[in-house]
Amino acid sequence: MTVSTVAKRYSLALFRIVKDIQLLDKVEEELRVIKEVLFYNADLTAVLKSPKFTNKNKKVLLKEAFSTVNPFVLNTLMLLIDRHREDQIVEVADGFFELANDERGIAEAKVYSIRPLTDSEKEGLSSTFAEKVGKKSLRIENIVDSNLLGGIKLRIGNRIYDGSLRGKLDRLERKLLS
Repeated sequence: MTVSTVAKRYSLALFRIVKDIQLLDKVEEELRVIKEVLFYNADLTAVLKSPKFTNKNKKVLLKEAFSTVNPFVLNTLMLLIDRHREDQIVEVADGFFELANDERGIAEAKVYSIRPLTDSEKEGLSSTFAEKVGKKSLRIENIVDSNLLGGIKLRIGNRIYDGSLRGKLDRLERKLLS
């Protein structure tokens, strides 16, 4: 996940403010909700990106939609609207998540498996692979992928650890063909 320079600046500013007043967890949770709402609500995203709506109308819409969020988060959203950076909201959230994870020593990981992983399996993967990437733990998102045939594939940032049966068969095929 690549975050633009502009989004990094906004996320860093928000991060520094909420870290100082110890609201990191609350703001991170609120930003995850905002990101999810924007991801699953294409109409809201279209309205925010539309030049037909004035900044005032966009602000009213966001204030109503996210009336319960922390004032720092809401002010950041209003600032993004003022600066015509509505398209950067999700990237600002992603940048904030990266900063919060770095602060806590956590890395985001996607684990592809043939079936949903149990909590103990997630903990085992977290403890094993966190050391390899220099973090304390992993925040694991489990994605069920029936194409793997067996095993798991783990993605942490731009690193991929492929222990799937499909991956092993593909490597064996390449080796036999060369």
